[in-house]
Amino acid sequence: MRVRKKPGALEALMALEPWYIHEPLECKGKWHDIFGNNHPIHAEFGGGKGKFITEMAKQYPETNFIMVDVITEVMLKAAEKAFDLKLPNLRLIKIDLKFADQYFEKGELSRIYLNFSDPWPKKRHYKRRLTYRGFLENYQKLLIEEGEIHFKTDNRNLFEFSLNEFAAIDMKMKNISLDLHSSDFEGNCMTEYEEKFSSQGMPIYRVEAKFR
Repeated sequence: MRVRKKPGALEALMALEPWYIHEPLECKGKWHDIFGNNHPIHAEFGGGKGKFITEMAKQYPETNFIMVDVITEVMLKAAEKAFDLKLPNLRLIKIDLKFADQYFEKGELSRIYLNFSDPWPKKRHYKRRLTYRGFLENYQKLLIEEGEIHFKTDNRNLFEFSLNEFAAIDMKMKNISLDLHSSDFEGNCMTEYEEKFSSQGMPIYRVEAKFR
């Protein structure tokens, strides 16, 4: 996704504390303290403009949510939503997911959402996909024993690649859908991309996976 640079975006983002956390390295192992409770913590890796995570935070006030992205301009949109809604159970951090274990302690997360991740379609870029087994093995360190990964995409090739990666490291899969919006799945929160693609009649693929 190409995003036009916006002058002053980082400064505007930093002004939206406490929803945006400028020094996330200091949060490792302290996320429950930051939220002020012991509720489960769910993280969306690659949250974009924040439609999904803000809706989830509204629907599930007994769960804490962290949105992770690396693009300042789209994060600003998400932080503005969180600020306007005054959501106490949502925080946003700007990090590179290759180093996620520097920001979360072992077993600190209960669930990870991967929504419409960059498919990196060229074969030589497969290790950049967020469902590549190298990333998955890092996610395993962050999740509790019964933690899950919930994955959605409009890209069939990425979905097939992801199922193969889950299987390659012996993850257990359930609720596999090849057309989410034609299924009987309840409680789905849509992302901006999901609204766009589903309105065009494109199927949305979804799966839940956890480590054995």
